Amino acid sequence: VQLQASGGGSVQAGGSLRLSCAASGRTSSNNAMGWFPQVVGKEREIVARINYRSSSMLYADSVRGRFTISRDNAKNTVYLQMNNLKPEDTAVYYCAQGRSAYSSSSAYDYAYWGQGTLVTVSS
Repeated sequence: VQLQASGGGSVQAGGSLRLSCAASGRTSSNNAMGWFPQVVGKEREIVARINYRSSSMLYADSVRGRFTISRDNAKNTVYLQMNNLKPEDTAVYYCAQGRSAYSSSSAYDYAYWGQGTLVTVSS
């Protein structure tokens, strides 16, 4: 499975970005997908996860109400709509495919990772 993340960029606080993650290879629409931002020197921590049916979404407290995760299984693509961005959202955002349909918030529960896309939010 190969995951290609895109959509990052530089915005001012209050702005919006939409990240995309396209999957190819031996993909599976039966697995959960997640987004993990990472700052240098810190571990990756999930901000959003969606199950395979799009019936269950999980958000970190820091982004709830501002970020929305969605997926289009026909296109093998997962999205992260990021609104009202804050400087503390600055990070490299990685998408990942979970090991199961309802993977947890732990990075260890995700088997495949994209290359990351940089989001920079200035104040």
